[in-house]
Amino acid sequence: MTGLEQPLRFPDLASQTFMTRRAWWLIVLNVVLPGSAQVLAGNRRWGRFGMGATFTAWTIVLLSVVLGMLWPAALITIGTFGPILFLAQILLVGYAILWLVLTLDTLRLVRIIKTAPRARAWIAALATVVMIFFSGTAAYAAFLTGSANEAISQIFNPGPSVEPINGRYNFLVIGADTDPDREAENMGMRSDTTQVISVDATTGAATIIGLPRDLHDIPFPASSPLAGIYPEGYTEYSAEYCMESACLNTIMTDVNENYPDLYPQAATEGVPPGVFGMMDAATGVTGLPIQFFVVIDMPSLVTLIDALGGVDIDVPERTAIAEPDTAEEDVPEWIEAGPQRLDGYHAVMYARTRWSGNGDYDRMVRQQQLQEALLAQVNPANVLTKFQDIAAAGTSLLKTNVPQTMLGYFVELGMKTKSQPLTNIALTPFDPTWPLDPLAPDYLGLQGYLQSVLYPPPPPSPAEEQ
Repeated sequence: MTGLEQPLRFPDLASQTFMTRRAWWLIVLNVVLPGSAQVLAGNRRWGRFGMGATFTAWTIVLLSVVLGMLWPAALITIGTFGPILFLAQILLVGYAILWLVLTLDTLRLVRIIKTAPRARAWIAALATVVMIFFSGTAAYAAFLTGSANEAISQIFNPGPSVEPINGRYNFLVIGADTDPDREAENMGMRSDTTQVISVDATTGAATIIGLPRDLHDIPFPASSPLAGIYPEGYTEYSAEYCMESACLNTIMTDVNENYPDLYPQAATEGVPPGVFGMMDAATGVTGLPIQFFVVIDMPSLVTLIDALGGVDIDVPERTAIAEPDTAEEDVPEWIEAGPQRLDGYHAVMYARTRWSGNGDYDRMVRQQQLQEALLAQVNPANVLTKFQDIAAAGTSLLKTNVPQTMLGYFVELGMKTKSQPLTNIALTPFDPTWPLDPLAPDYLGLQGYLQSVLYPPPPPSPAEEQ
């Protein structure tokens, strides 16, 4: 028996001074090393269990920190694996209960009635605060872990990892228009915003290619089931829903309403079959093999931006929140030029309004600006502090076929992307680099241009320069 253990286990009950000092020791030991108070003054077996659980928790935290420093992608992959998250949730709940029980038992061992009267309330208060803080923290962490597990399982695909094609990963990003009025008209979900994001699998360098909604004569690759239905391309002369002002963005509606059986995999992925029709269309337009889709529900994007506390955007010119044909004097609300902190509603309306002179083309530029602003402002700090709101928004905001097993890799790649400027290509008649006429597009020329951007020739060697 140690010299410390003897007076703690067999105290002089008649001395209030000693009992008060002993009480503080036990409370502090319970904070520093849960279970140690029981080892020294109570049930040793129970105390050793508590200390073992504490050392195990410290070891897991230490290994996680080391792994995060040396191999962050592995840590994220392990930390987003469903069974691991479920096990972590159980352990956190168990630890919260354990700390609660150990603290209550420590208060029993303290024999607070034998301490000095003035110290009793302070001793009890400290023990209670510590119990609430540590047990509550563990319980809340278990709750967040469960929320993360649910969100990840709903958003991401459980399938295997996918290799890059020609050194790049290509994503189709669809901002889905789920306006109730359109549903009432049986028009179904429409792609309000369509972009291809091509990311270098090594450097993370990303190029965003905006596809205008009025793009016509859309070719489909030979492997697409739509190629046989629209052998001359998807245009207003061959497609039911295509019109001069809206053609590309009606492919989703067309497939959903008329050809849902062409893409049976849609049911497994939990998205409308038109998403896969849009992937084929994006491949036909850009010449890039599209591996992944990301469907963003525009109304839910409002919730996400609000959960992040808004987004900072430098508005280049006064922008109206109004229908395209609204007279200037009748515009109900404006977003003023200059640096603005926009909430979810105003940020999404800034990206969606087509009131300006170039309508959809100006909107494409603003959408890319919003993407860049969100990418720059999303960081671990604001995600962690508002994780629950973000996770809640994410389950209704986002659906993708990105495999869950690749989350760690893509997070690490995304950090590389965030550290360098994005390349934005807006396929409009006003693009100074490569203007595109949506009603008479030169797809072969466009695909050659995109190849030159994504795969630029290496710089000449010194010998070649001479």
